[in-house]
Amino acid sequence: MNVLGICGSLRQASTNAMALRAAQKLAPAGMKIDIADISRIPLYNDDVRAAGEPAAVAALKAKVRAADALLIATPEYNFSIPGVLKNTLDWLSRPPEPPVDGKVVAIMGASPGPVGTARMQYDLRKVLVFMNAFTVNKPEVFISFAQNKFNAQGELTDEATAKFIGDLLVSLQALKKRVG
Repeated sequence: MNVLGICGSLRQASTNAMALRAAQKLAPAGMKIDIADISRIPLYNDDVRAAGEPAAVAALKAKVRAADALLIATPEYNFSIPGVLKNTLDWLSRPPEPPVDGKVVAIMGASPGPVGTARMQYDLRKVLVFMNAFTVNKPEVFISFAQNKFNAQGELTDEATAKFIGDLLVSLQALKKRVG
């Protein structure tokens, strides 16, 4: 099973990028996780789309299309979805052939605060419903106080968080099998 990871933060020391790299190591047998780079996705403009998709958007759409599932790890900005991720999803939702349509998606998020991206994840689920994605409902992975769960090398050190991420990946694999 080929999974494409998408990080909703462009920050170099992002704990969400660290969580995606941890997921690569925790992936169950038969699952491979690649991580997309969304840093070159331009701001969405329908005039630009109508004139021809930018190369970075076309490349990302091809990666999403080729993946069996998506794993989104993202922070929460102002109680909701970070602009860079929402912008990326806006591009992915537009014709031709929106590649998230019918795709299986798992969500997790890391935050320095106590809520661990809960509010953002509910907003993200609404967007993914519009995009006709199948989202993993349980477990919900809210990595609170994330700065305490990774070491200086960016490696996950918290066993409970590792178990949640591992369980999420198993659920993603199971949902993909059910959906087909």
